[in-house]
Amino acid sequence: MMRASCQAVRWGRKVLEILMAGGWALTPILICSAIALAIVLERCWTLRRSSVLPPGLGDEVRQWARSGQLDPDHLETLSNGSPLGELLAAALGVRLQSREIIKERIEDTGRHVVHRMERYLNTLGTIALIGPLLGLFGTVIGLIRMFMEVMAGGIGDPARMAGGIGEALICTAAGLTVAIPSYVLHRYFRSRVAGYCVEMEKQATALLDDLTLAQASAARPARPRRAAAPAAPSAC
Repeated sequence: MMRASCQAVRWGRKVLEILMAGGWALTPILICSAIALAIVLERCWTLRRSSVLPPGLGDEVRQWARSGQLDPDHLETLSNGSPLGELLAAALGVRLQSREIIKERIEDTGRHVVHRMERYLNTLGTIALIGPLLGLFGTVIGLIRMFMEVMAGGIGDPARMAGGIGEALICTAAGLTVAIPSYVLHRYFRSRVAGYCVEMEKQATALLDDLTLAQASAARPARPRRAAAPAAPSAC
């Protein structure tokens, strides 16, 4: 246990030394890494499947619609529960209207729901894009520093040149280290949101079909009962 703690301390010191050797050009890369980490943790928590698509919610809502157990408080609770619930509640809010109006309401609400599920993903994609550029910027700063040291003291002191080269390489590596995971996770969250959209569309379409069927059944006129045939005269 003591040995593992000592190794962790040594590793932490080495990392700190490397970061300090990267110079001030490493600062924006570290800020981007902290922002990317916060976005990834927040999106992992927000985009849980149980939070976006509660299991069995679609079947339960369709059962409510068939039995007529709907009131404003019920719909508000459903809307605030999950993105899928918000989409289904929007359809139920105009359930007495035509199919076209219900479908339009579902599409409008769906755009808002998808926009919220994609929150901060553009920022994560931007970090993935500018990470290598920031690393390249640090590389240029390190090379400029190296040439300035050479111009000031000549090439007789290799340590001065090594400092500039080390700063350039550290910034390049740090930029790639931030950019590659950010890009991979950005694509992963995008694909997850796209999959959720397909599932929510299926649930909304099933509810729309049930509401349309209920409207058709309510509008269908009742069949008139046949009048009883007159009794045949009995033979005297």
